[in-house]
Amino acid sequence: MPVTLYGDKLPPADDRPTVQVTAVTWPATEAGPPPPAAGGEPTGPAPDPAAPRGGRRRRVVLAAGMATVLLAAGAGAGGYAYAGEVPRGTTVLGTEVGGKSRADAARALRAELDRRAVTLAAPVPVRIGDRTTEIMPADVGLTVDVDATVAAAVEAQAAPLSRLFGSRTVEPVVTVDPARLETVLEAAVGPQGRKMTMPKITYSGTTPKKVHPKPALTVDAQASAEAFRRSWLGAEPVTVPLVEKHPATSAEEVDRLVAELAAPAVAAPVKLTTEKGSVTIPASAIARSLSFPADKTGKLTPKLDVKKLRAALGDKLAAIEVEPRDAAMTLAGGTPKAVPSRPGQRLDDDALGRDLLAVLPKADGRTVDGVLKPVEAELTTEKVTQLGIKEKVSSFTTHFTGGLSSARSKNIVQIAKDVDGTVVQPGETFSLNGHTGERSYKQGYHDAPVILDGKLVPGVGGGTSQFTTTLFNAIYYAGLEDVEHKPHSYWFSRYPAVIESTIFYPNLDFKFRNNTPYGVMIDTSYTSSSVTVAIWGTKIYDSVKTEYSPRRNITRPKVVHLEPGPSCIATNGINGFTQDAYRVIRKDGNVVKREKFTWTYQAEPRFVCGP
Repeated sequence: MPVTLYGDKLPPADDRPTVQVTAVTWPATEAGPPPPAAGGEPTGPAPDPAAPRGGRRRRVVLAAGMATVLLAAGAGAGGYAYAGEVPRGTTVLGTEVGGKSRADAARALRAELDRRAVTLAAPVPVRIGDRTTEIMPADVGLTVDVDATVAAAVEAQAAPLSRLFGSRTVEPVVTVDPARLETVLEAAVGPQGRKMTMPKITYSGTTPKKVHPKPALTVDAQASAEAFRRSWLGAEPVTVPLVEKHPATSAEEVDRLVAELAAPAVAAPVKLTTEKGSVTIPASAIARSLSFPADKTGKLTPKLDVKKLRAALGDKLAAIEVEPRDAAMTLAGGTPKAVPSRPGQRLDDDALGRDLLAVLPKADGRTVDGVLKPVEAELTTEKVTQLGIKEKVSSFTTHFTGGLSSARSKNIVQIAKDVDGTVVQPGETFSLNGHTGERSYKQGYHDAPVILDGKLVPGVGGGTSQFTTTLFNAIYYAGLEDVEHKPHSYWFSRYPAVIESTIFYPNLDFKFRNNTPYGVMIDTSYTSSSVTVAIWGTKIYDSVKTEYSPRRNITRPKVVHLEPGPSCIATNGINGFTQDAYRVIRKDGNVVKREKFTWTYQAEPRFVCGP
């Protein structure tokens, strides 16, 4: 194919037009007519063969023409080879993606994957050790990453001529979720696998007990994922080898930890000294607080839990620590008044844990210097005075018999005293069990009848459910949020139906949340026949009232004979029924909330002590 070249313009003095020259080739001869000019006419007489300069000029022109032809041909071939972003001749999964842009190559590859959708979604045969199983690709995130595959195809490098005439196959980029794959494979390992025996150091009393580790026989997550990426699209099953996984702490290291720390730690007590005195930490308290937890790799790390140490020491730290006291509220002449908070002093737990752990391996010098730090009360005097506790929001009273001398009455009075003056901050949830703790003889509670397994039996703290019901109704009529409560199994006429609550430590609790922007104070009082709970704060609602549905599903009590004795408490029996109670809250003359409470009471049997 002829290639047209454009000559240089003649000097400015010559006004002839630019000459267009066509480069052609012809046989080299000693004689003959020269090539015609652009107009087809001969350019002059035949040149003298003896004249070398003319021949050299023709050879220069010829060489220049040939070079131009080759350059043009090369440029055309290069343009063909590099057309598009993906080199020509590139295939993925048998699909031609060469000569295409990235987007077009991705579309072509996705179309091929769509054609193979059924095959790609089919179960994958897997050989794990001596077992063969099948795994669904979707269960382990097994798929072809189209964009990554196209990127790999674009980066496939080759010489220009091989790009023009050769071909190459790019393997698809396969992705898999190693964590999901490991879970599926571990389930498929079956009885040929073996779980890892983790190393362990514990105490039986003050005697260290150790467990030596044993390796697991299982799959390796990363190696398994690589096997799937490499073999999924092949014809052979994916082979996943079983490997041993050893815990990070060896048997020798377990022995060393016992000899160098676990055993010396409980060989003698440790003396804790402070500026306010000293406390002896016995070996039993050390054993309860020192542990050697293992992480998921089986690495044991000594840890001293100061919370457990405090629990093991009981009241011993009271000799050197002063607990902070929160501010509270009380009524003075019918007006809420703040009871000031008090700062305290406590041991620095972080320093105590670190320093105690450092001396435990020693046989001598087992002394720790404790650092006492000032601790502010959580609820300060300044904060409590800014909570907006200024008026009585609600009040509720229940009545009891027996005067203040009965055990049941004493329990009611005791829990009322424990709760009196408590301040619940905005957004805070109050737990009655959390506030009083376990109600025991030590706290001033007595044995009185409680409901257990559907019958009345003596139990410490009997009667506290009456206070719980009184408190529940006080917060109910204050419009505060009920979080947790449970009515009694049987209805007692001294309580309002449905809107009442029992309590039993630790399983049954009463909780409410202060869902107002103001603080609330719980004020309690009592007489020889009643207990009253008042809620003080800032009024938000016009009124809170209860609307009842009629009772339904009435059931009659049955007679049950019990063995006579001190644990038998006779009753007359009470009907069972179901009823609804609606809390209706009004503000600015409108009903802003209507809440439904429903409860079904069982019929309390008529218990007879004896035949």
